[in-house]
Amino acid sequence: MDYNDYNDKTVLVTGGAGCVGSNLTRKLSEYAEKVMILDNLDSAYEWNIPDVENIYFVKGDILDDEMLKRVFKEKPDYVFHLAAHFANQNSVDNPELDLMVNGLGILKVLEYAHLVGVERFVYSSSGCGVYGLDSKMPFEEPDISISLHTPYQVTKLIGELYTNYFHNLYGLPIVNARFFNVFGPGEVPGKYRNVIPNFMYWSMTDQALPITGDGSETRDWTYVDDIVNGLMAMGIVEEAIGEAINLGSATETRVIDMANMVNELTGNTEGIAYAARRDWDAKTKLLSSIEKAKKILDYNPQTTFKDGLKKTHSWFVENWDDIERSAEF
Repeated sequence: MDYNDYNDKTVLVTGGAGCVGSNLTRKLSEYAEKVMILDNLDSAYEWNIPDVENIYFVKGDILDDEMLKRVFKEKPDYVFHLAAHFANQNSVDNPELDLMVNGLGILKVLEYAHLVGVERFVYSSSGCGVYGLDSKMPFEEPDISISLHTPYQVTKLIGELYTNYFHNLYGLPIVNARFFNVFGPGEVPGKYRNVIPNFMYWSMTDQALPITGDGSETRDWTYVDDIVNGLMAMGIVEEAIGEAINLGSATETRVIDMANMVNELTGNTEGIAYAARRDWDAKTKLLSSIEKAKKILDYNPQTTFKDGLKKTHSWFVENWDDIERSAEF
């Protein structure tokens, strides 16, 4: 796809120091005149931000009006709202903070985006969040659920409701991107992070990998470069405005198979340790339908799970000193 619509434009990426954000800003910097990152580094690290001349980092919180005024003073043409209180277990442990960041936070960012008249507002929702046990698989965009199991799932849905409100009342050109199990370079392991970076870290430090369940559970792991390509298209394709669109791999992978692949990549001989499934972890299988993304965005995932895992491992090896220093469990 031709991304030249971003040429000579200013783009704001909230949460731009994380996995998706750092990879998205690097791609945007190839086209845009200026890419601004607003991130409070609560769950990300400055060393992870691409060292590129036209990427500008502002350390700040989306709940801080002074920081929002500072970045929106630059009158961004595009906003990618990735900042979030992440994710399920963190929201169960800290539900009020989750509501503040994922609820009030997106409302504030939307208000400023409306004031400056952005050309597009792309919101990172969660395909793993807004679909429930009563949603049929593979998950299709109309089949969302209001019977949810964590505050994170609730507030991700709230975010979509707010973007839709600003679109319906004010005509703000929004797109809701529903991510499925993103993984890849740029995600630092930690207590509230995703399973793949944590497994990679534990495996590289010769620990058994803890599976909560029996390992037959499946996830729709999607390599970060494919997510970035979907987001880039969402920013410029006219037909995407006002839509919710899944960004997944449309492939199920068993947790036990992922764990064995990680151990094989790292040479870890400690194997697997099984534990009871967490109370909120009710979805034993996840699978996206990406037919809508294919039709509207010409979205076509390019990286197989196995190749993505190899690239993730290579990133861990290359950045091990920073990762080992930053990982917090």
